[in-house]
Amino acid sequence: MSRLTDLIAQTKAKDLALGQELEREFKVLSARRAFGLNFERHRPESVELPGRPIRKGEKVRILPPRGSTTKGDQRLWKVVGFERVKDQRLARLELLSTEEPGGKSVPLDDLVVVAEFRDYIYPGLVSTGKVDSGVDKPFHTIINGENFHVLEALTFTHRGKIDAIYIDPPYNSGAQDWKYNNNYVEKDDLYRHSKWLAMMERRLRVARELLNPLNSVLIVAIDDKEFARLALLLEQTFPDARQEMITTVINPRGKYRQGEFARCEEYIFFLAFGAAKVLGEPDGDFAAGSTVSWRTLRRSDLSSARGTKKGGTSQFYPIYIGSSGRIERIGEALDHAVDRKTAPQLPGCVAVFPVRDDGTEMNWGLTGPSLQSLLDNGYVRVGRATPDRPQKFEVSYLTSGRIADIQSGRAKVVGRAEDGSVIAKYETSKIKMPVSTWVRPSHNAEIYGTDLLKSLIGDRAFPFPKSLHAVEDCLRLFVADKQKAIILDFFSGSGTTAHAVMRLNREDGGRRQCISVTNNEVAAEEQAALRKKKLRPGDADWEDWGICEYITKPRIAAAITGKSPDGKEIESDYKVTDEFPMAEGFEENAEFFTLTYETPVAVSHNRAYARIAPLLWMRAGSEGRRIDALPAKGWEIADTYGLLTDLDKAAPFCKAIARKDAVRFAYIVTDDDRRFQSVARRLPVTVEPVRLYESYLTNFRFSMGR
Repeated sequence: MSRLTDLIAQTKAKDLALGQELEREFKVLSARRAFGLNFERHRPESVELPGRPIRKGEKVRILPPRGSTTKGDQRLWKVVGFERVKDQRLARLELLSTEEPGGKSVPLDDLVVVAEFRDYIYPGLVSTGKVDSGVDKPFHTIINGENFHVLEALTFTHRGKIDAIYIDPPYNSGAQDWKYNNNYVEKDDLYRHSKWLAMMERRLRVARELLNPLNSVLIVAIDDKEFARLALLLEQTFPDARQEMITTVINPRGKYRQGEFARCEEYIFFLAFGAAKVLGEPDGDFAAGSTVSWRTLRRSDLSSARGTKKGGTSQFYPIYIGSSGRIERIGEALDHAVDRKTAPQLPGCVAVFPVRDDGTEMNWGLTGPSLQSLLDNGYVRVGRATPDRPQKFEVSYLTSGRIADIQSGRAKVVGRAEDGSVIAKYETSKIKMPVSTWVRPSHNAEIYGTDLLKSLIGDRAFPFPKSLHAVEDCLRLFVADKQKAIILDFFSGSGTTAHAVMRLNREDGGRRQCISVTNNEVAAEEQAALRKKKLRPGDADWEDWGICEYITKPRIAAAITGKSPDGKEIESDYKVTDEFPMAEGFEENAEFFTLTYETPVAVSHNRAYARIAPLLWMRAGSEGRRIDALPAKGWEIADTYGLLTDLDKAAPFCKAIARKDAVRFAYIVTDDDRRFQSVARRLPVTVEPVRLYESYLTNFRFSMGR
C-alpha cells in the first residue's frame, strides 16, 4: 500500500489531474469490504443537459446529425472559445482525452452540455407553471431534473428536514427501464447489477443528509431483480437505521413468465431513524362507526363437546327464550348423564341448548351465572330463530374486550334491540400493527395504478404506475401523526406519491407537502420516432413527450383540479378509505420547476437571483408569496421569509420582520461577515439568519458525492 501511495504522489507531481483520479480509485479499492456487498462503483455518471447555454470551459458532446438514430460521438470535449463564421456561431473544442489530442469548431446547435457527477454544481430553479387552488397551504413542488443533482440542491433547502422518503427506483429488468451514462442498461450487460448499485448508492448517500435523524423513515419499493442486493446496500449505507421488509401482492393473477413462477408480489423496505416507528392502522373490524362485534355463545371446537374432558358439566344448560325473542331465564346446568329432553320446561318458552346441526351436543362458552351477569347489562343477544334445527335460536354475547371498549368510551351504546341487548358503535378506530405480508385488493397495481392513471389523464401511457393506495398506506404508517410532514420522492415517475400525500391531507386536514423529482426522459420507442422527425432533446416538440411534461405535470394538475388535461371533469370516483368523486379534486397547491445550472460568479454577483429565489422560498417552507426579483428598496418581506440586499436598510428590515410572526428565515446579502453578524443579532430568536451567497456557495462547494 505504501508503495502505491508513493507512486500516486509522484504522479500528482507530474500530472495533478491524473494523480487525483488515481488517488480516488485507490481509495475506493482500499475501502472494499472483506465481507458484505462489494461492487464496482464504475466511473462517475454523466448526464446530458439539453437546453443549457454553452459556456467557455463547459464539457460537451457533439450531437449526431438531425434525423439520425445513431448514438453519435460519445467523447467529451471542452469548450475553449467561440468564433463566428458568416451568420453561424461556433464553439472551439478540444478533446478532454489526452490520448487523442485534437480540436475542432462545431455549431452551438450541435452541442449538448454534459455534467459529470464528480463536478461541482450550483443549482437554480425556473418555474414552469403552477396549480393554485387558493387555499392557505404550502405548495407541493415538482422538479424536472437529474435526480442526483436535485438531491444536492435540496441539501441547501432541506438538509435534515425530510420526514419521509418514498422511492420506487428502476427495477433493473434489462428492458430499457433506466440509463447509466446516457445509455440504456440492457439485460445482457455483465455489469448491470453493479451499475444499478453504483447509481443507487450515490443517491442514497445524499438522501441520508436530507432525512431528519431524530424521526424519519425511508421507504423503498423493489421487485425480485434487485431486492437481495438492495437489502445489503441499505444496511451498509444506513447502519443506524432499523430495517424491515414486507411483501406485498400487487398482481393477484401473477405475471406470466415462461418456465418460471408467475410473479405476483413486490417488496417494500422500511428504514426507521431515531424515534420513528410504525404507527399502526385502523382495524377493519373495529373501525370508527362500525358496530361492535358479537361472538357466538356455542363452543365450536369438538374438544369442548359435552362429556369431553374440556367440556365440564357447568356449561351445558337450557336458555329459555320467549315468543318475544327475549331470554326469560337461564336454567340449571345438567349432568353429563342427563338427557337434555328431560330438562324442565318453561311455559311459553323454548329451551335452547348448544347443539350442532348434526346433533352433536356442545357446551356454551360461559357458565350460567356468568351469562346472567352479562344478560343483566344487555351484553347477550338473541339471533335468528332456527326451528328446523336442533338448536332453536342463535345466541351470542360480547366478549370482555368488547365490553371494555364500551366501558372505556371507545365504543358507545346508541340504542337497544327488541331483546334488550345493546347496540354499540365505535367512536374511534382501534389500531392494529400491520403484518409483514400484505394481500390488499387496494394495492392492485392494474386497477389502482394503471386504470386510475388513465381516469386522470386518458390514454397517455406510462409503464407500471404504483397503486395510489399502496403508497398512501405506506406513508400513513409513519406520518399519520405529522400533519406538517415533508415527504420526498426522487424517482417520482407519474407523481403517485404527491397524489397520495394529497389524499392523506384530505383525510385529516393536514398540511403535508411533497417534493417530487423526475426527469423529462422520453420513452425509448418514442425517441426513435422523434429522431426520424429530425427532433432532438431540448426541442420543444421533443420535450412535450417527456415524462414530466406528458405524464407527471398533467397527473398532478388533474388530481388537484378534478379535470383531465382536455378540461373535462373526471368521471371516476375514489373507492378506497374515503369514497368521493375525482372531480371534487383537492384543496392543494403545486408548482412545477426545472433545474438550472448556474456559475458561482453569476451567483456571487447577484446575476442569478431569479433562479436562486425558488430555493430560498423552498427553504422557508414553500409557502405563500415568493420574492422573485431583487427589491428596489433594498429589502422585502414575504409570508415566511425576508430578503435584505442593502445593509444600510437593516433597521426597517428588522423591525418589519419582528412584526410578522410567520417569518422563519432572513436572507442577508453581504460579503462582510461582521456586518452580517450585526444584523443577525437584531433579529428575533425565532428567525434564522442566512448569509447570501456565502451559505449557498459553501454548501455546494463541499456538497455530497464529491
